[in-house]
Amino acid sequence: MGRSVSRKRPWLAALLGAVATGFGHLYLRRWRRGLAWVGVLFGVIVLFVDPAAIEALANWHAVDPLAIAPILVIGSLNAVDAYLLAHAQNAVARLTFTPDGQRTHCPNCGKELDSDLAFCHWCTTEIGDLEAALPNDRNERDER
Repeated sequence: MGRSVSRKRPWLAALLGAVATGFGHLYLRRWRRGLAWVGVLFGVIVLFVDPAAIEALANWHAVDPLAIAPILVIGSLNAVDAYLLAHAQNAVARLTFTPDGQRTHCPNCGKELDSDLAFCHWCTTEIGDLEAALPNDRNERDER
């Protein structure tokens, strides 16, 4: 019974990104990318959305869906990006071992580890027993 290598859930990142632009990226600890999405959203609102539609939306009045389509597109792209980023971050976290069984990247944040430390100097996650985290087929290959 092995411990999960990564705790980031792609569906949760996508759901948070759908609720509010950039929240999925904040969950993934990708601060700059989340802020960049918020900046893109504001830029799109300023450039492509009619101020009357924004005012009607803020006052809870009926709004033509085509008038706020750019906001919906950016929100959708943000959610998809958060999902794909979480999925990729999990894949990197699972494939972070050298052939001799040493961990090269942090299972929590995905950044490169310093081999002299027993924790990630980026996010302070403790790097536990590496043999327990290795997949069973890798342990069997090492024993042969």
